[in-house]
Amino acid sequence: MTIRFESVVVLFLAAVVAAPLATADPTYKAKVPQSLITADEVDTEYLGELEFRDGFPSDSTVEKSLHFLDTSRAVNLFMNAMGATSLYALLDGHAKIGMKPNDVGITEGLMNARSLWLTPQTTTPYATAEIDVKNGPVVIELDTPVLGIIDDAFFLHVSDIGLTGPDKGLGGKYLIVGPGYEGAIPDGHHVVRTKTYRHWLLMRVFVRDGDIQAAVDAFKAGFHMYPLAKSKNTPKQKFFNLTDKQYNTIHANDESYFDELNAVIQYEPADAFNPEIVGLAASIGIKKGEPFEPDARMKAILKEAAAIANAASRSILFRPRNREVYFYPDRQWFSPLAGGSHEFLNRGELVLDDRVMFHYYATGITPAMSQPTVGQGSVYELAAHDSKGDYLDGGKNYTVTLPGPIPINNFWSFMVYDGQTRSILETDQKTGGLDSNSPGLVVDADGAATVWFGPKPPEGHEKNWVQTIPGKGYSVLLRLYGPLEPWFDKTWKPGDLRLVN
Repeated sequence: MTIRFESVVVLFLAAVVAAPLATADPTYKAKVPQSLITADEVDTEYLGELEFRDGFPSDSTVEKSLHFLDTSRAVNLFMNAMGATSLYALLDGHAKIGMKPNDVGITEGLMNARSLWLTPQTTTPYATAEIDVKNGPVVIELDTPVLGIIDDAFFLHVSDIGLTGPDKGLGGKYLIVGPGYEGAIPDGHHVVRTKTYRHWLLMRVFVRDGDIQAAVDAFKAGFHMYPLAKSKNTPKQKFFNLTDKQYNTIHANDESYFDELNAVIQYEPADAFNPEIVGLAASIGIKKGEPFEPDARMKAILKEAAAIANAASRSILFRPRNREVYFYPDRQWFSPLAGGSHEFLNRGELVLDDRVMFHYYATGITPAMSQPTVGQGSVYELAAHDSKGDYLDGGKNYTVTLPGPIPINNFWSFMVYDGQTRSILETDQKTGGLDSNSPGLVVDADGAATVWFGPKPPEGHEKNWVQTIPGKGYSVLLRLYGPLEPWFDKTWKPGDLRLVN
C-alpha cells in the first residue's frame, strides 16, 4: 500500500491541532492562592447552583446574582433609611388633616388610640409642628416651659428647646436656619443650623395640679412660630386640636415605603443625607431630580424586599439577639437606647440593629432620652414577653410589680401598644395604660405598685388594671420620669410580667 506524502502531512497537522497546548509553566507565573479561585460550579443556600467558566459567570448566574443584589440593596435601604420615612410619615399625616408648616397641633384632651402614632403617651399634652426652612429661616418664640426637640428630615437630632434646650426653660427666641441661607442673622436668637429643609418639632406641655386646660391655654399664649421674612408683620398662630382625630403618622410596611422615601429625596438638598444611603436609593431607581418609575421586575423586587425588611425589623424589635439592649441579665426589659447614645454609637460603631429597633418602634431623637441624669429626663423600658420569654397575649392575664420605693422624681407610666401598629392598643380605656397619677391607683405602704394586664378587670384590682384584647399581641412600655440613683446603679429593677392565667 502506498501512502502519499500529502496525506501524511494532513494527518500530522490534524494531530498537532487536536493536541493539547503545552503544559509548561509560563515564564511569568504567580503563586495564586486557592482563595482567589472561583470553581466552575458553586452551590449557595439562597441562589442554588452558580456556574462559571474559568471565572466568567454564565448568563443565568449573572441574572440570579444581580437579582439578589438588587433585593438585598432594597432591604438594606428599607431598614437604614427608616428614619427618613418615619419623619416623612409624621409630617405627611398631619398635612393630610390640614396642618401646614408653622401650624401647631395639640392633644388638648390628651392622646388616645384613634390617632396612629408610634408609641405615644397619654399622660400629658403633646404639641407638634412642621418646620420648613426651604424658603428661609423660621422663628420660634417660646414664653412657656416645655420639653421640646427638633429633628431633621432624616430623624437626626438638631436641637432641644425648652428645659433641655439653650433657653433652659426660661423662654426666648429660636432661629432655625437651613442650608444655603446667606441673609442676615438678627441678634437675640438662639441660632440653630440644619442640613435639611423639613423638620419635626415635638413638645411636651407641662400640666400642674391636673389642670390640662390651663396648661394648654398657657402654652398657646406663650408660643409663636413664623417665617423670619414676616417678623415685622407676624401672622396669627394657628392651632389644631388633635385629640380624637383619626389619622396616620406611621410609615408603610409594604412596597409603598419606597415611594415615601422617594418623596423625601426629591424634596431635600442633594447632599443632606449619608451618600451611601443615597447610593442605595439610586441603585434601585430613586434619584433626585428623576422620576421614580420602577419596571415590572423592580416592582416585584421592591415588594419582596419590603416583606423581608419588615420581617427583619420586627425580629430585631420583638426578639432582640443583642443582649446589650437588655437592662438586666435576669429580666425581659430592653431598649434600643440602653447603650446611652441617641446616635446609636458604641466605640465608633454605628449599631445598626439599635437604630432599626428605635425607628420601627418610637419617635423623637434627643440626648435627653438616652442620657438622663439623676432626677432629670426620662427612661424607657420595653417588654414584649412575659417572665418565661413568651410573647404577651391579649387574651391572658399578667401582673407586674414595681418594687417600692419606685425611684422617680416625677411619675411613672405603663402604656400598651399594638403589635401591628406599635401605636396605642385599641381598647375601651382611653388612656391605653395607667400611671402613678391615675385616680384610685392602689400602692403598698412602701410605695410598691402591682399592675394587672388582661381582657377583664381582676376583682379587687380594678384601679390597677390595664385592658388588653383577646387575639391581639401587644408590648408594654414602662416610663420613669426623673429617674433617681437606684435606677442608675441597678439596685432597683422592675419585675417581669408574670402569667396569671
